[in-house]
Amino acid sequence: KGPLMYPVIVRTDPPRRLVALPHSGPYPLIGRAFEKLGATIGPRGLFPQVGKMVGVYYCSPDDTAPEDLRSHAGFECGDSLPIDPPLDEVRLPGGRHAVMTVKGPYSDLPAGYAQLFGQWLPASGEEAADSPAFEVYLNTPMDTAPEDLLTEICLPLRG
Repeated sequence: KGPLMYPVIVRTDPPRRLVALPHSGPYPLIGRAFEKLGATIGPRGLFPQVGKMVGVYYCSPDDTAPEDLRSHAGFECGDSLPIDPPLDEVRLPGGRHAVMTVKGPYSDLPAGYAQLFGQWLPASGEEAADSPAFEVYLNTPMDTAPEDLLTEICLPLRG
């Protein structure tokens, strides 16, 4: 196992509140949930009140069948934003996170996860918290070339 292709830092993040829609099935298809989310919050006039796109991933694709994977497609939002059905509120706890920044197409993300969980975590002396990993999308494929996409893979840590 060579050096990590993507840098990892440990940082303390504030809690996050998301306005979100659930997604079931293969993680690479979560884009459909993001499209539906945009089509839901757009007419409600909520875009000025939301922040970065965030994907929350509850299952490990290594030990869960693709059709059984569960996730949420969301946007960061403040506590004052009303969240009404079919939208879900998702709260991610604050605290210490291992954050790996992946530059490139979303198809590179599984390799990032493999490094984060397979190399960095065992070597770091850290322990994953009992909270889902999530991705923060720092830019969007709508205005960014695939090779220039920036995604933070965030792994909550204990302690």
